[in-house]
Amino acid sequence: MADHKKMALALAILCFLCGNAFLPSSASSDSFLQCLSTVIPSELVFTQSSSGFTSVLQSSVQNPKFITNTTVRPLFIVTASDVSHVQAAVRCGRTNGVRIRVRSGGHDYEGLSYRSVQPEVFAVLDLARLRGVHLSPGEGSAWVDAGTTLGELYYAVGTTNPGFLFPGGVCATVGVSGFVSGGGIGLMMRKYGVGGDNVLDAKIVNANGDVLDRAAMGEDVFWAIRGGSGESFGVVVAWRLKLSPVPTTVTVVNNVRTLEQGAPDLLAKWESTILSPLNIPDLTTRVVLQGRVAIFQTLYLGRCTDLLDTVLNVFPELGMTSGDCNEMSWLRAMAFIYFGNTTTPVEVLLNRTNYVAGHYYKAKSDYVRRAVGSAGWSSLYQQWLSKNGNGKMVLEPHGEAVGGANTATASPYPHRRGVLFNIQYGSDWCCDANGTMAAAGLAWLDGIYGFMGPFVTSNPREAYANYRDLDLGKNVIGQDGLSSYWSGRVWAERYFMGNYRRLAAAKAMADPGDYFRNEQSIPPLPNEKGRFASHHERNPLATAAPPRDHGLRATSSHHDSLLPSHDSVVVTLCW
Repeated sequence: MADHKKMALALAILCFLCGNAFLPSSASSDSFLQCLSTVIPSELVFTQSSSGFTSVLQSSVQNPKFITNTTVRPLFIVTASDVSHVQAAVRCGRTNGVRIRVRSGGHDYEGLSYRSVQPEVFAVLDLARLRGVHLSPGEGSAWVDAGTTLGELYYAVGTTNPGFLFPGGVCATVGVSGFVSGGGIGLMMRKYGVGGDNVLDAKIVNANGDVLDRAAMGEDVFWAIRGGSGESFGVVVAWRLKLSPVPTTVTVVNNVRTLEQGAPDLLAKWESTILSPLNIPDLTTRVVLQGRVAIFQTLYLGRCTDLLDTVLNVFPELGMTSGDCNEMSWLRAMAFIYFGNTTTPVEVLLNRTNYVAGHYYKAKSDYVRRAVGSAGWSSLYQQWLSKNGNGKMVLEPHGEAVGGANTATASPYPHRRGVLFNIQYGSDWCCDANGTMAAAGLAWLDGIYGFMGPFVTSNPREAYANYRDLDLGKNVIGQDGLSSYWSGRVWAERYFMGNYRRLAAAKAMADPGDYFRNEQSIPPLPNEKGRFASHHERNPLATAAPPRDHGLRATSSHHDSLLPSHDSVVVTLCW
C-alpha cells in the first residue's frame, strides 16, 4: 500500500510538473531534510512516513472536508518551537525548492494553511508550539507569538491585565496571526476598529530567512500584513498588539426571537439603527439567523442599567429587560459568548481543539450597504432559512470606529464607510465530504447566496478575506513562474477592493520571487518587480531577537454545540 501511494504521488507530481517549475526532485527533498537537521531537532520534523505525521497534520484541522484520501497533503511538517526554526524552514525550503504553507490556528476556511488544491510538493510550518503572550500589568500593549489563539490571548490579558482588552473575534480557537492578517472583524470593532487596526509592530521572517521588525520591513509591508493576506509576504512570528481600556463590568445579552414573534420586522429595525447617531460605539448587537430563529447577541461595555437606557432609545422593539442581562468581566464575557453559558470556566478558553469529526462545512460572505427591509428578511426566512436547520447566517454590524474612510493609514481592511453589516453564510452537514448530504448542503448555500444578490454590494460583490472562498477564483501561474496580478483581480478585488494594487506592490517589494504563495495569495505587481533589491539596500536586513518564551499551554477541552436553545444559547460559528 505504501508503494502504491508513493507511485500515485509520483505520477501526480509528474503530471503537474509542466505547470510548476518549483517542484523539487527527491534528492532536493532529502537535501531539505538534511538542511533542516542542522538547526531543528529531528523530533520537530515529520515526514509522511513518520508515525506521528497524521496526528500532527490533523491536530488543528477545523474541517474534515480537507482531510480525505484525495487531499493534497504536505510531504513534511515542521513544528517550530523557536524563531530560528522558522528561519531555517524558509531558508532550507527556498534553497531546495520546497514551498512553505504556514498554519497558526488552522481556521483557513479552504484549508490552504495545510493543504494544496493542485498537486505540489510543500511543507507545513506549524506554529502551534510558538505561542505565548508577553505583557505586564498596566501596559497598553502586548507581544503575542504567532501560534497563540484568541482564547489564549484573552485569558492572558484578562488575568494579567484585567483593565484592558484586545478587540478580537468570537471563536477562541482561531489563531491570532490568521485573525489579524486577514483583517479581524469582531464584536468590539465598532469601538476599537478591526484587529489589523490595533497592531503596533510585528516581526516577520522574509523570503531570505531574516527577521524584520516594523522599521526594517518598511511601512508598506507593515501595512500589508495587517489584513492584506499576511501569509503572502512572509512568516509573521510575533505581533505587538495594542490593548485598549475596558470597564470592570460589561454586559452581554442573548435575545432569541422567532419568525412568529416578528423576527423580520426586528431585523429591519436593527439594520436601521447601525449607523444611527444614537447607537453608541460601546454597544454592539450582532445577529445569528438559523431555521426560524433570530438571535440578537449584544455586548455592551458597561453595566446593564446604562445598556437598557441606550437600547430603549435605539431599539425598544427588541424588548430587552434587566432579566436578560448578564453582568461580568470582559474575560468572562468572551467565554460566555463563545460557550453560550455562564458556567464554563474561563480556563477552557485555553483549549485549542475543536471537535469537528463528521462535521463538514462550507462558508461564503457578503457586505450590505442598503437595508434589506422587512419584506426581504421575511422572504429569506420563508424560502431558505426555514428549509435547512443546518444553515446559518451571521450578521456583524459595522459603523463607528470601523466605519470611517479607507485611508492610507488604516489597515488594508477596505469595507468601511457606508457598510451596514457583514454576512457570513454557513452550511454544514454530516458524515462525508462529497456525498448526497454534501451536495444538498452546498446547493442550499449557493441558493441562499444567489437569493441575497439583489440586497448586497455589487461591482464588486464584496467579500471578507478571512472567510476565504475559492469559488471567487484562484491564482494563475504565468509563464514567468509568478502568480498573475491580472488574474488575481478576479478574487482579490472582492476581498480588498481598491487596496489590491497597493498590496501587490508591497508583495513585489517583500517577495518578488513569489515564494510565499497559495491559491489566493497576493501576486507581485509586475511593474514593481526589482524594487525589492533597492528596498533592501535602503533598509539593511536586521535580525531582531524573538520575545522570551511565556510558557502558555492549553490544557482543557470542551464540546461546542451550535443548536440554539433558550436555556443555553450558543451562537458561535467556529469554522
